[in-house]
Amino acid sequence: MVEKSSVKPASSRAAKGGPGKKVLVIGAGIVGVSTAIWLQRDGHDVTIVDKAGPGEATSHGNGGILASCAIVPVTGPGLLHKAPLMLFDPGQPLYLKWRYLPRLAPWLVKYLSHANAKDTKRIAASMYNIIGDSLADHQALATGTAGERYLRATDYLYLYDRRRAFEQDAFGWEIRRRHGFTWRELEGDALAEAFPGLTAPDALAISMPDHGLITDPGAYVKALARHFKEQGGAILRGTADKIAVADGRLKGVRIDGKVQPFDVAVVATGAWSQPLMAELGLKVPLETERGYHLELWNPSWTPAAPFMLASGKFVVSPMEGRIRCAGIVEFGGLEAPPSEAPFRLLESKFRKAFPGVRWERTERWMGHRPATTDSLPVIGEVETAKGVYAGFGHQHVGLTGGPKTGYLLAQLISGKKPNMDLAPYSPSRFR
Repeated sequence: MVEKSSVKPASSRAAKGGPGKKVLVIGAGIVGVSTAIWLQRDGHDVTIVDKAGPGEATSHGNGGILASCAIVPVTGPGLLHKAPLMLFDPGQPLYLKWRYLPRLAPWLVKYLSHANAKDTKRIAASMYNIIGDSLADHQALATGTAGERYLRATDYLYLYDRRRAFEQDAFGWEIRRRHGFTWRELEGDALAEAFPGLTAPDALAISMPDHGLITDPGAYVKALARHFKEQGGAILRGTADKIAVADGRLKGVRIDGKVQPFDVAVVATGAWSQPLMAELGLKVPLETERGYHLELWNPSWTPAAPFMLASGKFVVSPMEGRIRCAGIVEFGGLEAPPSEAPFRLLESKFRKAFPGVRWERTERWMGHRPATTDSLPVIGEVETAKGVYAGFGHQHVGLTGGPKTGYLLAQLISGKKPNMDLAPYSPSRFR
């Protein structure tokens, strides 16, 4: 279905010795930890620094799905007309903290400028190169580590209330088909077997093979980080708030008030990456897509595979001991507290679809997904500061694309030439 990944298994990527660089990876989410492991396997002396520790932010709270098919950006054709209506409909999965709108407006104008067919196809093609074979990328990263136990192959389904809703998404499905994704349609008895108790009589499910699931994303990233440390890597709890540059080249990074020397620094701090980039003269148009999740512990029914509940634009994932409902898009910045409405929507949509499901307790979470105006991540060396690399901006597919991003950054830092064009992700595209 999907082209085989360019990421090679860990056993064939082990370092062969020789001098390595002293590298600091700023950020201990899936992108940062993946980058650190691949650099370590290339023989570099690697340190990770994070103010909260591995797997504590967005990498903890995501939907857990290795969503290779999620190449179609939110900014598809028609969004410009639909978005205002969605904002005033409490039953739609788009929210805005209105006090934040003046600050958001310049970013939003650029973001919505890509809501057309041509840009959507271009963005999807570039995203395919990062996430199109995510399961294999994660297998190459995690095999032989304690993180392997949380990784499994699975189908991924889209559950529509009716066939008409699926047909209205035809543009996005045609893009997926052109990139090699295949699927089968489930109706009638096949649908009832996959989703017992589903109330929608005219529902349709689209089931895609060759996807993956992380059954506990936070624990997965922590396990990978432990492996990195066991192999000789260093992990620091601290705040890296300044990158020292002289004559256009990295000299060091200030961590908790003290500048420490490094040959290379990688900025992998997700939605918090903008201030470090701005110090280097690079104004990356980055916003947070605030994402929400509910965890339903010890449920009376657990789906066999993860699925997207299309009416709410959120995913439902079977995890260890619970179901996680995760998604929603809210624009409101990094500082505002969680809103109540997204939590209510997640629960009401799930209860409407599966009224017979019971669970013991509910846990809530809100996190920050890093979103650029062109819906593409920032991957590569910063022109104004040689030795400084960026790896952030994956929006809602950071877990999916983390290992491939880390592998590409390790190749660049090791002086190797990746077998794909990295221009679409270049930090310099915003200059």
